[in-house]
Amino acid sequence: MELKKDSNSVSIDMLLIVHSEKRRAARGTHSDLQADPGALLQRRGGFQGVGNGIRKWQKIEANDLHGHLAEKQHPQQTQVITAYDNQGTQLTVEVHPQDAVPQLLKKFSLAKRLQGDKNGNTRPRQPGGKDAHAYPWDRSSLKSMPLDLRQFEDLDTYASQVTVKSGLDELVSDLVQEAHSDLERVRAIWIWICHHIEYDVIAAQEKDRQAFKVTDILQTQKTNCDGYAGLFEKMCRIAGVQCMTVPGYSKGFGYQIGQSFSGEFDHAWNAVYLEGRWHLVDSTWGSGLVDKTTSKFTFLYNEFYFLTHPALFIEDHFPDNKNWQLLKPPQSLRQFENGMYHKSEFYNKGMLSAHPETSIIRTVNGRATVTIESCTPTLFMFMLNGKQEHGLLSLRENGMKLEVYPPTMGTHNLQIFAKGSSDIYSSVLEYTLKCNFVDFGARLPADLHQPVGPSWFSEQMGILKPSHPDPIIHTSDGRCSISFGVDEGISILASLHGDDGLITEEMQRRYIFQLHREKRTELKVQLPHAGKFALKIFVKKRQEPGNYIFVFNYLLCCTNTKVNWPMFPESFGNWGQDNELLEPLSGVLPANRNIPFKLKLHGIAKALVKGQDTWPLTLNREGYWEGSCSTAGCQEVYVMVLENANHNFYSYILKYKVNAQ
Repeated sequence: MELKKDSNSVSIDMLLIVHSEKRRAARGTHSDLQADPGALLQRRGGFQGVGNGIRKWQKIEANDLHGHLAEKQHPQQTQVITAYDNQGTQLTVEVHPQDAVPQLLKKFSLAKRLQGDKNGNTRPRQPGGKDAHAYPWDRSSLKSMPLDLRQFEDLDTYASQVTVKSGLDELVSDLVQEAHSDLERVRAIWIWICHHIEYDVIAAQEKDRQAFKVTDILQTQKTNCDGYAGLFEKMCRIAGVQCMTVPGYSKGFGYQIGQSFSGEFDHAWNAVYLEGRWHLVDSTWGSGLVDKTTSKFTFLYNEFYFLTHPALFIEDHFPDNKNWQLLKPPQSLRQFENGMYHKSEFYNKGMLSAHPETSIIRTVNGRATVTIESCTPTLFMFMLNGKQEHGLLSLRENGMKLEVYPPTMGTHNLQIFAKGSSDIYSSVLEYTLKCNFVDFGARLPADLHQPVGPSWFSEQMGILKPSHPDPIIHTSDGRCSISFGVDEGISILASLHGDDGLITEEMQRRYIFQLHREKRTELKVQLPHAGKFALKIFVKKRQEPGNYIFVFNYLLCCTNTKVNWPMFPESFGNWGQDNELLEPLSGVLPANRNIPFKLKLHGIAKALVKGQDTWPLTLNREGYWEGSCSTAGCQEVYVMVLENANHNFYSYILKYKVNAQ
């Protein structure tokens, strides 16, 4: 090989390439060089919110070493002589005009590496060991390099406000005015694209080739994923930063859990060279989302896809060349297909891991269990087949636990959502459940909402030190007493819900009697019959307007078929928060009986019980109002109090019903 070099160019008069046919035959995947140089690869672009492709990549004869598409050869200008020895070694000699660039050199992208681009930028080496990150993720960072996003605040604001004046060169020049490093130049370009370029849904569906031309992108400010990646690469090159476009498969819109990938690639993204190392970005998915129902694009900036850690990027991006995974060890296509897919919001909202680590779960004895670990306390919810039913979700200090009981055999869809610091729940995980057995004994009340059991959230809402920290309470006689501390100024409301329809909305609070003792609230619960019930707990600040807020619920379980407790007496607004009822607790009194009463009432002057006649209550030494009344001849009995001794107006505080004779 003879090299001649002047100040402007490098020419190669003869190129000899020696490699083993046996080795090439073993590399028979489309992500590497093909054994047949005439093989044609077709690829198309895709988007996180659109399932079908955008356009087919240009037909080519092979990939270059960087995964880029080599130009078509013109055999009439060159002669290629190939010979083999008996060991299977191939010798290829290319003879070409002196001033022409060798075609084999183009194919292996050495020409561009030696010549550089129009700005004099030379291509770095293929990604190698120093670019690779360990797999699986080590939880160190969401990014592939140390970043403090606060350092970009001013630059992000500036870049998002830059407008197109003429062409791409001037746009890049304006963007990098406030950038002082390659990292900041890349950041400015990323921010501008993510905030100005809209995903072209129509072009994606029609596979419009015009959608990825730079002039059209700048004019319409719309494109597909090919256009996003191509524009990002061109802008980085103009800014003097090395950048590559990487085609491959993606788990975007239309992705089905467990599906296999083959044929045309459906997406494209970028690798950018910063601080001596390759990094990954996806400006398509960083810009926004396409709504599944309306097929309309919405700008929704996603920081996750800027310099994403490769061990996380591989969850939804599989490049044509395994070297662009930037992982050690690299993952196979089968691993990509079968691997758990954590959506970007999973990591954006501070989650670390989820178990099981497979996206398809087979129930055991009719139950499937999912746990999530998070960095900070997080609110979760779930939906099974689109409904918030058939599951017990309990919050933990750093995550959650979910037990799901599918109501039928077959395949079910389980979605898990997280709230994070925003007021919006976002989908973070999705599983497919395979159920071959239904545990009918595990059926749950439809009104059992999420979460179940007390947690850091109930403590944050003012409910402290619960007597029952577990979410499920078993009672053998159909009664239970639950207590907890309550922050000052907090009011508690509770209601009981079952599935049999016997508990009407009016009766939901009548099977619960609320007492207050020494800064603790006690809920006495009596079940109307055996079964499973949801005990819902609500809170409200007394001095603030508005409705009570749901905090959590308990699951109450009773298997005793003899249980048949009546409701508690009905209480009225004047029943004080600190009042206490000792007897009678049943809201239904027997007829023609003398019934003893014992209550602790605060801040009153007199108390009495009114039925057919009136019976006064007296205050004993322990501070309880005591007395009795006859239920003869009456259908209802009331407890009444006089708050001011100087007035004659009595208020109703409790109401009992009397059984018919």
